Amino acid sequence: MSYLLILLATLAWSFVGVLVKTASTMVDSAIISFARFFFGVICLAIYLFIRDGNIRIRLGMKWIWIGAIAKAVNYVFENIALKIGYSYGNILVQPVQTVVLLFAAGLLFKEKISMRGWISAALCVAGVIVIGWNGTPLEELVHGSGLTTLLFTLSGIGAAVHVLSQRMLLETIDNGNMNLSIFLLSALMVAVPIPIQSHGFIGPITLWAWGALILLGVITGLSFFWFAEGIKRVPFAVVAIAGNCTVLFTILWSYLFFRDPITIYLISGTLIFVTGILLLNFTIPRQAAMKTPVYERSNPIDQ
Repeated sequence: MSYLLILLATLAWSFVGVLVKTASTMVDSAIISFARFFFGVICLAIYLFIRDGNIRIRLGMKWIWIGAIAKAVNYVFENIALKIGYSYGNILVQPVQTVVLLFAAGLLFKEKISMRGWISAALCVAGVIVIGWNGTPLEELVHGSGLTTLLFTLSGIGAAVHVLSQRMLLETIDNGNMNLSIFLLSALMVAVPIPIQSHGFIGPITLWAWGALILLGVITGLSFFWFAEGIKRVPFAVVAIAGNCTVLFTILWSYLFFRDPITIYLISGTLIFVTGILLLNFTIPRQAAMKTPVYERSNPIDQ
């Protein structure tokens, strides 16, 4: 069962790019950002009510607000970049998140970063650069794919700050109600500019697009529960490898569903940053990892 939960979470995260692309045929990125949080809050609230018989919303904590802003930034920039770029583009978010969290561990929490950690960070950065470049001429890079790389980088920074907020909050509030509070605030934040910024429905209303919006919410609300439960009972090596298989699945789906071009630069960059992330993961013993805040594991616990 534990392996199945990890597989479900990994597969769910890998479909985000394809689902955003599908939803963008009907609505713009502003609506997609709101829907991811809105349906996520509904799914998470139902789950928590079934599990605990009640739900608790905590809005008076500083790190709840920081986490909400960061997660909103994560989704807004990711959705814009996915709309204008390829559906596999969000594979850049994870290595950026890993590097930011590594620096945060050293700068904010005064934790010693080993040489292997710095090598891991360098490999992640190198992989992002290779994928962002993708063999594109400099002029086209500045006006085209360079923009999407920048957007995914900002999204990765937002994802990292969100995970940092979780680390700060886990001692005072349980995981489920913490994320419910953060996602609710994020939904309200991204909803504010919709009346003046969003174009609403920009394409034909289809069952596929509506299904994509709802599934994005389910992924936001529930996938980290599957992953968190699964990692309790499997070897950490399996966790590290399975978490990073998201990248490979994402590339596969982008080709199968949208025929996005898979270049040698994409493959090379992916191998480079996955090597870096695995190098960092395998430095953490399983027993220590289970007691370690989630930000130190480099794998995302929610999408």
